[in-house]
Amino acid sequence: MSGIISTAIFAVSLFFIFTEKVHRTIIGIAGAVIMVGVGLALGFYSEELAVEAIDFETLGLLFGMMVLVALLQPTGFFEYVAIQAGRLSKGRPMLLLVLLGTITTVLSMFLDNVTTVVLIAPITILICELLGIAPVPFLISEALLSNVGGVGTLVGDPPNVLIGSAVPFTFNDFLVHAMPVVIITWLATLVLVTRLFRNDLQATPEMAHRVNQLDPTKALDHPQTARKILIVLAVVILLFFVHHIFHLSPSFIALGGAAAALLWVRPEDMTKLLEHIEWSVLIFFASLFVMIGGLEASGVLEKVAQAVVQVSDINPVLLGVIMIWVVGGLSAVVDNIPITIALIPVLQGMGASGINVQPLWWALVFGAGFGGNGTIIGATANVVVVSLSEKTHTPITAAMWSRRGLPVMITACTVSSIAYALLFPIFR
Repeated sequence: MSGIISTAIFAVSLFFIFTEKVHRTIIGIAGAVIMVGVGLALGFYSEELAVEAIDFETLGLLFGMMVLVALLQPTGFFEYVAIQAGRLSKGRPMLLLVLLGTITTVLSMFLDNVTTVVLIAPITILICELLGIAPVPFLISEALLSNVGGVGTLVGDPPNVLIGSAVPFTFNDFLVHAMPVVIITWLATLVLVTRLFRNDLQATPEMAHRVNQLDPTKALDHPQTARKILIVLAVVILLFFVHHIFHLSPSFIALGGAAAALLWVRPEDMTKLLEHIEWSVLIFFASLFVMIGGLEASGVLEKVAQAVVQVSDINPVLLGVIMIWVVGGLSAVVDNIPITIALIPVLQGMGASGINVQPLWWALVFGAGFGGNGTIIGATANVVVVSLSEKTHTPITAAMWSRRGLPVMITACTVSSIAYALLFPIFR
């Protein structure tokens, strides 16, 4: 009975998260409270177990990076980079898309992709307004490429943070195992995106004149502050590469970097700084952890793991490819974060039964990361970009997204499946 009820609570929560009629954080909090309440009533869950279920390693890593970004954002550094890209494009929309897409991809490897699009999308809209062109191709491309690029590192994509904390994988593990696949997939995605939007990216003589009027130096409001934070960020990223040598966790490094930056910069208005932290994302994560903890306490995840073990005699390469597509499909219709959180304990249960699940972790990374591109709600970055587009004359619709996102998702999953099969020995 407890298993059925806990599964129903989780399924109903996912349904409301999917419909987006109520904000996902509200649903997460409500679902977590109901799960604990029912668990207390039926005797399978408690407040103590709920707190233990929260992965503070993941939350600490995300919070530390969010603080660094919140400190860097008011300096105008991201606007400076975007305007430089606009000038380099010389008013050619196709080249501008490639440049902004590349900048977004690189940033999303070291900042989570939600934060990246929050910073780049408003500047993209501004540049497009100055050039007199619709921002839709650029916004959709940036979200798609940020989702692909974020798969390449431990901190680039929320599912990666979750998986890296659960296994655990180091920053270098992602560079060795995920980055080669991501580079190949990113190139295929970039080529496809330019083909999909080629009719929307026609240059005119006026564009070159307008872009030359942009002055990147005026965007950089506080260069000294930006320099300090970039130094701290560089040290943090360097420590991500070598954290296993010093026996430091990624969350400790991120929080240490945030503390160092705060002490060095000493912002005058901490209240305003904290307003830039994505609290809703952190609370949503914590709520999902509590709900998943309820599923685990009621024995549901153990039964799921036992059921999956029954098909574990399938060829390991084929099983991994199947997981990429199944997780990719699920991530397209349900946000990849809850899908990842739900599958982590299942894989852990399979590993506890003696099955080599190491390759399946990487299949989960690729499926969750690339599958999120399929629909308008497949990844949090998609939702953010769509909401920002509503402030323009050409808001992005679900149909508009699917015409570009689904081909990108199918291409990314196909390329990553082939790469996974060819490179399978390194995943073992």
